[in-house]
Amino acid sequence: MIRRLFKRSRLQEKYHDLIVKYKIPRAFLSVNRHAVAKGVMVGLFVAFIPMPAQMLAIVLLQPLFRFNLPLAVALVWITNPATMPFIYYVEYKTGGLLLGMDALEPVQLSIEWFRHHFDDIMVPLYTGAFFYSTVSAAAGYYAVQRLWIYSVRKERAANGGGR
Repeated sequence: MIRRLFKRSRLQEKYHDLIVKYKIPRAFLSVNRHAVAKGVMVGLFVAFIPMPAQMLAIVLLQPLFRFNLPLAVALVWITNPATMPFIYYVEYKTGGLLLGMDALEPVQLSIEWFRHHFDDIMVPLYTGAFFYSTVSAAAGYYAVQRLWIYSVRKERAANGGGR
């Protein structure tokens, strides 16, 4: 299932020259259970944090955690320009709820409103962002680990293998 999906996306020989030419470390493109699960975890964690240059943050975190880089970069795009306002609004409301703060109403999607209320919205916004980043990263990591193990066991059982 999930394992087979990632096995099909492994590097082909035609990409070998590209990797050698640009000296791309193979660890950046690893397709194993741990690299994929950590890629999902880091990608989801960074995706929900309101900050510029999320893809750059992913690249800078890669040497620390050694995960599948393309997968993590793709997951950062969960918060794209179309989804950002909705996700950040929910994070702001959740952060206010967690902190017991009243939310500013009505929220306006204008630069002037944000500039005027910047100090009032930052603490609840980043509290909510940290909450959703942590929950989604942990859930994603756990889901990939479990689905991968399930997929391996199912494949082994279908092939008549043990365990």
